[in-house]
Amino acid sequence: MGISASAEHSHNRPHTRGATSRWLASVAIIGLILGASLFVSSGHLGWRMAWAYMVVFASTQVLIALLVIRENPDLAAERAQREASPAARWDRALAGVVGLFGPAATLVVAGLDKRFGRSEVSPPLQLTALATAVLASLLTVWAMASNRFFYGHVRIEMERGHTVATTGPYQIVRHPGYLGGVMFDLAAPALLGSLWAFVPAALTVAALVVRTSLEDRTLQEGLGGYRDYAQRVRCRLLPGVW
Repeated sequence: MGISASAEHSHNRPHTRGATSRWLASVAIIGLILGASLFVSSGHLGWRMAWAYMVVFASTQVLIALLVIRENPDLAAERAQREASPAARWDRALAGVVGLFGPAATLVVAGLDKRFGRSEVSPPLQLTALATAVLASLLTVWAMASNRFFYGHVRIEMERGHTVATTGPYQIVRHPGYLGGVMFDLAAPALLGSLWAFVPAALTVAALVVRTSLEDRTLQEGLGGYRDYAQRVRCRLLPGVW
């Protein structure tokens, strides 16, 4: 209570650096898993659209590191924590599905589709999907940059000054980061030229919608000012729809 903000920041700086390193390591591991999901399942290292997918993923993480974590290193420390709040234990399973297992399943199916040649997607549609994936990634980065409390798990930490994000894309929908995730997950199958991959992608999006609903309920019940914000910004995920 009595410690100044600057002194608290200085005290936590070694912890923040260590947490940032853990976050970067986790991102690298996820990237390796996604890359392996694509190239091992397809058996084809020369798959150009798979490399395009990986470039978008890697570029997004670089932007997050440069534009978000650099300005808000405490966010890396928070995202390095694996625990949700006691009131949101349900989030652990959903976070795993939407953050890793769902996307990896989509890539494995797309890779197998590439190996056995079961689907055909036109090049213009693939390029449109690539552009959509880039826009989705930029939306997610924008949401992170606009929300100092963009945690990896659902947590409400009033002792840290947790407040409602109301700027940037949060003026349009209440969960713009999840909207970016929905866009990216639905663009990935078309980008990779696989119709079969829409099955795990749709299941991933369904999990994301459930997570959005549960998180929104948690925030309305526990975060001061969120109910008023929800009255001003009516849509959780899709502008003008829901």
